[in-house]
Amino acid sequence: MAQCTAPRYGHRTASGRANCPACGGGGYRSFGGYASYSTPSRSYPVTSSGGGGISSGSSRGSARPRWSRAGSSVVYTPAEVRSLTPIRESVERRSSLPDLRDVFLCHAWDDRKDAAKELHDLLESNNVTVWFSEKDVLLGTSLLREIDKGLAKSRVGIVLVTPSLLKRISAEGIAEKELSALLARDLLVPVVHNTTYEALRDVSPLLGSRSGLSTAEESMADIAAKLAELVAL
Repeated sequence: MAQCTAPRYGHRTASGRANCPACGGGGYRSFGGYASYSTPSRSYPVTSSGGGGISSGSSRGSARPRWSRAGSSVVYTPAEVRSLTPIRESVERRSSLPDLRDVFLCHAWDDRKDAAKELHDLLESNNVTVWFSEKDVLLGTSLLREIDKGLAKSRVGIVLVTPSLLKRISAEGIAEKELSALLARDLLVPVVHNTTYEALRDVSPLLGSRSGLSTAEESMADIAAKLAELVAL
């Protein structure tokens, strides 16, 4: 019998559910005393790719979202397409607003020179404009005020979930305040790095319920490429 990967990797990311040999991306399954589910409640059309293709609604195989440009090499699972489609729709609705950054990058202070800087640089190399505290908050200015401005002037929020961020959320630091604002806007994509959705759920059940991306399943460069397509207009 195939063994479920949920206890080790979780099923909170779309590709994590799709790659589980036991569950195969089912919409709602329980494990370890917790529930795993996909947050989008609406159904979105999925276009299959490749000669053999897949059936619409399947969580296996690969799919091309409608925002993916011709010739793109970025590969998605059908579950990722469904979970990212509401974010893409929000990006399109906000496209007419002036002077918006593509992404607000929420991260723990301890990650500013490591994982957060790596993700920031990869996004910018994909022509994504990023609000990043290391470059956008000047000495002598109010950090909280600048964060408020950054949130208001960004199309999408990316939360880099690391062990350091989990500690900050537990301590109710600035990262926790950013996170609350992003959750209220419902324009949020978690990127889990060096931790699990189970650990995230322990400190933030609401964020842990959001489908996202994980470096346990694909490289940071691949994640940045997906985010770049998501916000491209």
